[in-house]
Amino acid sequence: MIYAFALLMAFLTPPRAARHWVGTWAASPQRVEPRNMPPAPGLPHSTLRQTIKVTLGGRRMRVHFSNAYGDGPLEIRAAQVALPAGPGAICRSTRRSLSFHGRKAITIARGEEIVSDPLRFRLRPLSELTITLELGAAPSHITGHPGSRTTTFLQPGDYVSAATLPNPATTVHWYILDGVDIETRRPASAVIAFGDSITDGYGTTTDGNDRWPDDLARRLAAQAATRRIAVLNAGIGGNCILRKCLGPAGVARFGHDALEAAGARWVLLFEGVNDIGTSQHSVAQALIAADRRLIAQAHAHHLLIYGMTITPLGGSFYDSPAHRADWRQVNHWIRSSGSFDAVIDFAAVARDPRHPFRLLPADDHGDHLHFNPSGYARLAAAIPLRLFRRR
Repeated sequence: MIYAFALLMAFLTPPRAARHWVGTWAASPQRVEPRNMPPAPGLPHSTLRQTIKVTLGGRRMRVHFSNAYGDGPLEIRAAQVALPAGPGAICRSTRRSLSFHGRKAITIARGEEIVSDPLRFRLRPLSELTITLELGAAPSHITGHPGSRTTTFLQPGDYVSAATLPNPATTVHWYILDGVDIETRRPASAVIAFGDSITDGYGTTTDGNDRWPDDLARRLAAQAATRRIAVLNAGIGGNCILRKCLGPAGVARFGHDALEAAGARWVLLFEGVNDIGTSQHSVAQALIAADRRLIAQAHAHHLLIYGMTITPLGGSFYDSPAHRADWRQVNHWIRSSGSFDAVIDFAAVARDPRHPFRLLPADDHGDHLHFNPSGYARLAAAIPLRLFRRR
């Protein structure tokens, strides 16, 4: 009788959802240019302390580190995560050590990326996390993300466990960090904001987390129907889709930064102004062909991809009659081709009604290409959240 009852309960009880990983934060890796290299004393034999802001919360996490563009091995002697306690400081009671295949140290070979072992650590949604590394040998070419808009601290010697660093150098670039995932049994997924400096947040507040993907993450988290959706920022300042401008070309990095992101479900494609603005000839048809290629790749990976029109460039260092013509042609195709799963018309939101080739003056950072924080908030507010309900 007891056996029969157990069988009945097993039949009636739904199976527990399988655990799965979802990205909660990301920064697209690139080779760090000479002007964005770490300040003295540099990375070798130093403590590197960096803070990020996650989107989804969870109780288990893992961290991605990259030496993809290094010209030699990178030695991590110890790595810890903790909750921050002010600029460059951590709450010591929250410290937890990361491991790699069960060991606290690892050497990342040239051109390689690694992910830490899963770690029990409670992350709250939209919270900050500090990651501290004790480094040994480091290559002369460094992998990182210059457009962090976030303060990083660098201290000679081993201070990986210190609550505060005694006399750190500071910079506003991330190094070595590639992403953070959380493990969950609950339905959760990620939207990838794929773009250039406007997505990366040029013109925002240092340590303010007021890029448009940050604003979108806050909007999603505030609604019950969308609060289990992460936003991963795959913007690189100065990036081009067609060729290598700053960072790898969009068509080359799309796989790593979008298709392979843990839990990816949607891609927001918002790029092309640097291709247009830095070209001596028309690139409209080449951009359209590249967008078609990225759409096909996204669909092959069962992702939805939304096209975002390129915001105005009038009055900027990219402005010219030929560039305006390309801008108009590409945006017309984005709006009218039906190639994307949806279109988000950022250009219509951002333009000055009196001067349609220009940004609204109130939203202009000052170079007539990038936005100030209120302008980025306006872009994020224009994204319909219904696009992120499961389809």
